Amino acid sequence: MGKKYNVVKAKVISRSQVKWRVAGAIALLVVCLALVAPKYVNSGINWVNNKVNLGVPKLPESGFNLGLDLQGGAHLIYRANTANIPGSDVANSVEGVRDVIERRVRGGLGVAEPLVQTTKVGEEYRIIVELPGVTDVNTAIKMIGETPVLEFKEENNEPPRDLTKEEQKQLDAFNAAAEKKAKEAMWASWGKTDFATLVTKYSEDTKSINNGGNIGFITAEIYPEIYKWAQGHKVGDVSRELIKSFDGLNVAKIISEKDGDKQVTASHILICYQGAEGCTGQLSKEDAKTKIEELKKEATPANFTELAKKNSTEPGAAERGGDLGAFSKGQMVPEFEKVAFEMPVNTISDVVETKFGYHLIYKKAETTLKTYEVARIYIKTKSKTDIVPAQDQWKTTGLSGKQLKRAEVTNDQQSGQVQVSLQFNDEGTKLFGEITTRNTNKPVAIFLDGEPISVPRVNEPITSGSAVITGGFTWAEAKLMAQRLNSGALPVPVELISQQKVDATLGADSLTKSVKAGLIGFLAVIVFMVLYYRLPGVLAVFALLLYATLSLAIFKSVGVTLTLSGIAGFILSVGMAVDANVLIFERLKEELRAGKSLRTAMEESFVRAWPSIRDSNITTLISCVFLIWMGGGFVKGFAVTLAIGVLISMFTAITITRNIMRFVLPLFSDEGNWMFWGYTKKKSEENLTIKQ
Repeated sequence: MGKKYNVVKAKVISRSQVKWRVAGAIALLVVCLALVAPKYVNSGINWVNNKVNLGVPKLPESGFNLGLDLQGGAHLIYRANTANIPGSDVANSVEGVRDVIERRVRGGLGVAEPLVQTTKVGEEYRIIVELPGVTDVNTAIKMIGETPVLEFKEENNEPPRDLTKEEQKQLDAFNAAAEKKAKEAMWASWGKTDFATLVTKYSEDTKSINNGGNIGFITAEIYPEIYKWAQGHKVGDVSRELIKSFDGLNVAKIISEKDGDKQVTASHILICYQGAEGCTGQLSKEDAKTKIEELKKEATPANFTELAKKNSTEPGAAERGGDLGAFSKGQMVPEFEKVAFEMPVNTISDVVETKFGYHLIYKKAETTLKTYEVARIYIKTKSKTDIVPAQDQWKTTGLSGKQLKRAEVTNDQQSGQVQVSLQFNDEGTKLFGEITTRNTNKPVAIFLDGEPISVPRVNEPITSGSAVITGGFTWAEAKLMAQRLNSGALPVPVELISQQKVDATLGADSLTKSVKAGLIGFLAVIVFMVLYYRLPGVLAVFALLLYATLSLAIFKSVGVTLTLSGIAGFILSVGMAVDANVLIFERLKEELRAGKSLRTAMEESFVRAWPSIRDSNITTLISCVFLIWMGGGFVKGFAVTLAIGVLISMFTAITITRNIMRFVLPLFSDEGNWMFWGYTKKKSEENLTIKQ
């Protein structure tokens, strides 16, 4: 009896499949080379276009993102002065200033990949700013050090100068002619003439003129003046007076109406607990549940508002008494919405739990909104700015961050989704009330450092000093908006405590030396693999080349910022890629020494080496995760490039090398030759035991 061997059964792969896989690997190598070195590819494309005139498009020749230590620039450290900021607001205020600085250096300085991060040293908050490629450090310091400026602005409808008599005469004549035309259309619409015919004759709305003037179903937010008129009329009615909008005169006709969404008007009491979303309170979940149940026993429609003012943990509850106004389906979280729409009017719900905490809901009313399908004849009018255009789209209102107490993300939604609430001081309350009164149904822009960060539309006059900004925010977007508002409302002065300038020449020298060291190391690995492992080493070199180009292509495509430490991580991952091949080839030697055929030994070497390769790489990746999570700057760059390299090395070592060997080995006999260390099949394999 011959000696029995345990052989791991490999998946059967046809010769055709192997060929396609190898062809795919070669194609991937070509694509990666084109991404990494487009300049040389474009030279070839130019040669082809000159010879054959095919008009092949060239590749974009963008370079790698280089860090501060490679392209030079400035490294600045600021200390944030938080002495005048309430303790609970310090972290958010510093984060808001960090966001402002990042916006300044990206826009004003044109730095594409700045690094702006916050850190805490003892009790001090610091902001670290790295500006690759910046040469004028003094300008950068001046721009960064300025306190953020928050301003509320309204549309500028004032011409930069008074109209001349001739210009005023032209404006009056134009508007008089427009009114005369609109009245003619309105009077004609009261007769038997088809409304669509009148639209064709009179209307100046190019979008609806070919559709009989039909502007579709409108709501209070869209065409508010026409909607307000439609609410008091029925289907078929034509307006008996001209409807003035901000830019013209309208003659409207109601074509049809339908029920829209139901709306519930309600108030609520929220008791949040530690761990609930957005909760800053100290109650445990059990204590919060006990408190809300006590309030349920006490609550009545008559005292609900007072209970909300005294007990609700919702921001602004003391002023609003828990009032949510009117809301439609889809505007509240599902658990809250289900109860609010199903419960009877003028009742108080049982305790409702959502991700924000525990609620009691008092349903005040339920109505069904109407939407109206309207056709209109539109006649344009002009304003002074049509004659003498305003120099700026927006003008200051006098309301700024000085009058804004704070901005925060609220737990409940009044008009749809997550919202940002604003609280003004006494002076701000008066100014904001005046601004919203004269700009109802118009936009009011919020500027930070001269750039608009939000342009909400005012739905109604707001005189209470409390307002909310809605607009389909996610929680993260709303949090960022609140941080930006607070960066102007709660100024955090910053003081420069450290300044370093990395010369571009020094950065270029570092890059040259790094690339040189990487190439020497790479070539040394190639020489070792070819001399020591012979043909398998040659095949591994191809996989290694693919690994290197694929890694660089990914770095370039996803925008990885390369630093010296990042290059070190990449070079280290080359060693990891080679290490996998070493494990496989050493296992191949052992299988050949055991007397197995070349092809059988190759398949088993990959299968049996895989657990060791997998485990070693997973431990490296775990280390990378913690370095990325907890590290910063150069450490994070090292970990990112190392992690990407390790993942790609597993792919190239196991998949690419294996398929290339499957493609090449049939060219050799099962006994092997000197290209496989001189081993030959020395033992019979007639009694092999095959195991799955």
